[in-house]
Amino acid sequence: MDLTTREFFMDGIKRDRWTWSGDAIQSYLMNYYLRFDTECVKRTIRQLRGKDPVTAHVNTIMDYTFYWFKSILDYYEYTGDVDFIREMWPRMVTLMDYVEGRLDANGMAEGQTDDWIFVDWVDFPMHKRGILCFEQILLMKAMETMAVCAKLLGINKSDYRVKSEELRNKIKQTFWSYEQKAYFHAIEEGQMNRQITKFPNMFAILYGLAYEEERQEIMRSVMLNPNVDPITTPYMRFYELETLCLMGHHTEVLQEMRDYWGGMLREGATSFWEKYVPSETGIQHLAMYGRPYGKSLCHAWGASPVYLLGKYYLGVKPTQPGYKEYSVEPHLGDLEWMEGDVPTPHGMIHIYMDRKQIKIRATEGRGTLILGSQQYTIDSNRELVVTLS
Repeated sequence: MDLTTREFFMDGIKRDRWTWSGDAIQSYLMNYYLRFDTECVKRTIRQLRGKDPVTAHVNTIMDYTFYWFKSILDYYEYTGDVDFIREMWPRMVTLMDYVEGRLDANGMAEGQTDDWIFVDWVDFPMHKRGILCFEQILLMKAMETMAVCAKLLGINKSDYRVKSEELRNKIKQTFWSYEQKAYFHAIEEGQMNRQITKFPNMFAILYGLAYEEERQEIMRSVMLNPNVDPITTPYMRFYELETLCLMGHHTEVLQEMRDYWGGMLREGATSFWEKYVPSETGIQHLAMYGRPYGKSLCHAWGASPVYLLGKYYLGVKPTQPGYKEYSVEPHLGDLEWMEGDVPTPHGMIHIYMDRKQIKIRATEGRGTLILGSQQYTIDSNRELVVTLS
């Protein structure tokens, strides 16, 4: 993160040296748990959006446009900065107008000839043509972001909420398989591509498309199913491991960190890579894009454990914008102890936890410690100590 945080949150400092929206949204989230550098977040969001008129998707990638909207919602939740929302609103509207002008008759997003549909680098056959379920889920969240921001600014744009709910229903009706207990991949030339991948299914959990029963079904049929093709990039491992944490699999995720990021360290990495395939050996780890040394060996998304450890192990997250109120729901997994600081707009939240006790001290804000069914108030500038039974 330190190496890729410059004037903006950069991609790889060895190769791309550029801002990519899909990389940046992850950098912002890691930053909220590491440095809380809000000025760099704002600079990067502005730079990615560019100026009007809109002539292409952000970075020419459709999913990266949708991430751009979501990054603004994340920014507000962590900072409470309405002024930045107000600044960006005109450019949010014109970009969404561009998006809506390219939707099909059913209000769904399909890649056109001048679009790059990225999703992820995959090591298995996966078409990216047609109407991808994954893209519709991201679009739904982008429209939700527009609705939230319009309400914050007192702007009468209820149609964004209506459109997001209509799209939510269409995604469920179109792609959900009651038989497979999973979301199918895409519609191609009017026919359903029944391939099942982790991408739309984990985002259905993360972005609130799936209700509780569906979430449990997706975990069993997709996320924990060894027959579903694995994700091999740190980029999408970010979301995969967040999904597992969200669903309570903290011990398993810790082992994934040891295996995946630890695997890079055991290969001699001094910073984390764009991609890691454990079965590769030697200089195979350096190759990408058909070039023997084409891989970025310092990629911002390789730092995702910073975010996971802060949000799902130390367990800190804002429950009111800008940490006016926040919750602490710590999980040790198989650790014996942990200790860390989470930065907020008002200072630090310090947490120590072992098998016998939890200690929390915060400088400002009203916090709630959640331990199962028990809740404890965290007062500012007073240490809370809870003994564990």
